[in-house]
Amino acid sequence: MNPVILWPEGAPNALGTADEDVPAIFPYLVEGDSNAAVIVCPGGGYEFRADHEGEPIALWLNTLGISAFVIRYRVAPYRYPSALSDVKRAVRTVRHRAGEFGVDAARIGVLGFSAGGHLASTAGTLHDAGLPESEDPIERQSSRPDLLMLCYPVITLQEPYTHAGSRIALLGAEATAEEIESLSSERNVTSDTPPTFLWHTSEDGLVPPENSLLFASALGRAGVPFDLHVYSLGGHGMGMADGDEHVRRWTDECASWLKLNAFSR
Repeated sequence: MNPVILWPEGAPNALGTADEDVPAIFPYLVEGDSNAAVIVCPGGGYEFRADHEGEPIALWLNTLGISAFVIRYRVAPYRYPSALSDVKRAVRTVRHRAGEFGVDAARIGVLGFSAGGHLASTAGTLHDAGLPESEDPIERQSSRPDLLMLCYPVITLQEPYTHAGSRIALLGAEATAEEIESLSSERNVTSDTPPTFLWHTSEDGLVPPENSLLFASALGRAGVPFDLHVYSLGGHGMGMADGDEHVRRWTDECASWLKLNAFSR
């Protein structure tokens, strides 16, 4: 299936018309009706999107009976709120076109890696119910995901645990303390944040595991169910982690959690 352009008439604040200026989702659909769907946000420090955190993840989700959509969200030189606008639009689009895609509008998750994990976490904490008076029927849809999956995510933009490169690419080097705090996702968790699966490695020297711990703690305080897995060995950016006997089990544990939440077969 061809990519689905999120704004056929042009994205808000687009700088041009090249692919990088045109947010889109790339569908990987499974047969049948009313399947769960997951929007996949590859990482890349808000500067690029890592290929190994896109299509391979979509194909794995397909093996679970879940349709996937890899999102081409805007990265630097775009700054906030472009990427967040893109992922919220993606959730709305999949929800609006659920019948066409053969998915269940009430079972749409967002999965993200690293900076894509930050993007997924903002989708789960800064969502809205849609604009019922909008002339655009897509904009009338809720942007709230039903589940989150965060893989070695950037969560906080505050020192000492942030990934400075992601923060600078997203907000610029001169971001104010208020801007930084407002997009530190652990600060934005509420009881309406979706149930969340998180995994990290304790050896991650690029995005410290405290990011996942901060988000999990906030979920716990808000009464939101979560699964948290921190593996003792392994670095950053492992993706499927096929080459690691221990860490690769994250996919089995996530599959079990998805089944528990009635997302997979």
